[in-house]
Amino acid sequence: MKKKHIITSVLSLALLFSSCGKYLDKYPDNRMELHTPEDAAKFLVSAYPDAHAAYLLEMYSDNSDEHDYTSWSAISPFQEQAYRWSDISEIREQETPQQLWDAHYTAITVCNEVLKHVAGVSNKDAYASQVAEAKLCRAYSMFQLANVFCQAYAPETAASDYGLPYPTEPEEHPGRTLHHRGTLEALYKHIEQDLTEGLQDINSANYGKPKYHFTAQAAHAFAARFYLYARQYAKAIEHADAALGSNPRTDLRDWASWSKQGLSGNVQPNAYIQSSVKANILLQTVATEWGGVSIPILRGSKYAHGALISTTETLQADGPWGASGDVMNYVVVNNNGVSKYALHKLPYTPKYIDRVAGIGIPYSTYATFTTDETLMVRAEAKALLQRYDEALADLNIELSAFTKRSVQLTLQQIKDFYQGIKYYTPEKPTPKKELHTTPVLETETQEPLLQAILQLRRLITIHEGLRMQDVKRYGITIYRRRVNVSNAVEAVTDKMEARDPRLAVQLPQDVISAQLEANPRASQH
Repeated sequence: MKKKHIITSVLSLALLFSSCGKYLDKYPDNRMELHTPEDAAKFLVSAYPDAHAAYLLEMYSDNSDEHDYTSWSAISPFQEQAYRWSDISEIREQETPQQLWDAHYTAITVCNEVLKHVAGVSNKDAYASQVAEAKLCRAYSMFQLANVFCQAYAPETAASDYGLPYPTEPEEHPGRTLHHRGTLEALYKHIEQDLTEGLQDINSANYGKPKYHFTAQAAHAFAARFYLYARQYAKAIEHADAALGSNPRTDLRDWASWSKQGLSGNVQPNAYIQSSVKANILLQTVATEWGGVSIPILRGSKYAHGALISTTETLQADGPWGASGDVMNYVVVNNNGVSKYALHKLPYTPKYIDRVAGIGIPYSTYATFTTDETLMVRAEAKALLQRYDEALADLNIELSAFTKRSVQLTLQQIKDFYQGIKYYTPEKPTPKKELHTTPVLETETQEPLLQAILQLRRLITIHEGLRMQDVKRYGITIYRRRVNVSNAVEAVTDKMEARDPRLAVQLPQDVISAQLEANPRASQH
């Protein structure tokens, strides 16, 4: 992994040093022999991948524009390649396809080591919770990889779309000795099997730090998202119900309190990812620069979530609830002379290799599953099943926490808003984007309701990489635009429509060289 120079001139000492041990000390030495259930439990701490695709997917998605200003530049070739939907050749950055592949298949090998050990012991019942955690972690890593390297799941195409290798034995060189991808349909069946079996025996009482492990609640939140993406909406609702309980409002994020946290250093990000926050279901600490790059510092400003997107589509745009920047319980951070408009959600914490020289590897923590996002999963599943009043009720539960005046909407207000604005074009952007999915959506109520759910979900999960999955799942056409310093569109340089081959990020080159089938690319790209 490439060492990073920590930029103390841009980020304050508080940003650099606060709570470093809290994030980094949970990683054990993974060179251990397994003899007991306790050994297996310790080893499984390494079954959670030391990588997250948020940086890659935020650059890839419609949450980024190219900003044409002389002092703004890309932070690295990786950032530029990701924004331009190129096949990424950079391998040293933490968030590259290479690093994501390596981290997730290494985590899977940890799972398989535990499962192999348990297969050879006589007291298998003593390992029930460790087996459950291993299967859930294996399913999670494969699901995360699928969301990067595969097309979105659709019943009519999954049997022909490329999947990914699903190893069930430990690999000496993780992710390098697999030569058959199979189909996306087969991949989802493998994930579902591990997920179902893991849910049967997961036991949250075994964890010293439960928010960093698959508790029963986290497993159900994972299952809810998986079944939403797999288009099994009744199951998505069932698992969301199990994760949220009978009164989800009490466990949503206290957005009002969070928005009042100090903006300096890591104060607000630390409050966001606190393990004591009920809204945080599963936390994941990873090596990433995104905690720094996503906020308004100069580095990486050429490709960013800028003012044009913020004011017309996301953080400051109008919605059926009103002007998002005025109504929502968050503070939009920006900086004169920098293109970025952001929420301060992600800590930036270096693990130093040479403190005197300021050389280290930056880390951050993601709230991988939350009650707020799981509630939006349930709302979307209900809307897709045409259970409109129930979907609206879930949307309003979220708005009661996410808005300053506990805004509550009617279906008519939602319909009036989205029917009153035009569909997005890159030159005249709006938050309403054409949805291309099968079966075709009912236009009177279903589509406007889904527009509201997707817009709200985009706000709640901004900077976390989930927007790209919504783009893929709904066949939303996204564009590459060059925006000038006055936030006017100078040029539209590319577009990516539903089923564009580039929606599946290209595999790492060394994996392709090892004879694994590459993702197809259209000749014109």
